Amino acid sequence: MVLRGWEPFRELRRMREVMEPWSRLYFGQGGEEGVEGWAVPLDVVEEGDNFVVHATMPGVKPEDIEVTVEENELTIKGKTETEEEHKEGKYLMRERRTGSFHRTLHLPGSVNTEKAIPVYDKGVLTITFPKVEAKKAKHLTVGVGKAIEGGKNEGGKK
Repeated sequence: MVLRGWEPFRELRRMREVMEPWSRLYFGQGGEEGVEGWAVPLDVVEEGDNFVVHATMPGVKPEDIEVTVEENELTIKGKTETEEEHKEGKYLMRERRTGSFHRTLHLPGSVNTEKAIPVYDKGVLTITFPKVEAKKAKHLTVGVGKAIEGGKNEGGKK
């Protein structure tokens, strides 16, 4: 179990992420003030010594994607071209997302944001964050025998 200090702003960000889709559905824009559009769907995976973020953005050109990291907040935003109505007909169903997109994710303190590697391939942006060396889990070898009491072993030596 990991003990973590209470961070009220983290709780507020999480609440916003949960409420954002509902506010868009019922009230229109939703999300951050002045930011319209759709939220980028994410998968976040811990792979060995890395944290990897996969952001699905089909049809988005790499030059239209802006990725920033500030104070352990990853922000992915950009804009796709909005298709106009077809000249010879009208949409009967329109599910592909176009226009602005925006997503912010709080990163753990154990990642090295300076060495992040973003790669865009086949509609998926993958950002790999290596873990900070000092924050990697250390494996300890379990010995057999009597426990050391008071910092001294049986021979009285420290």
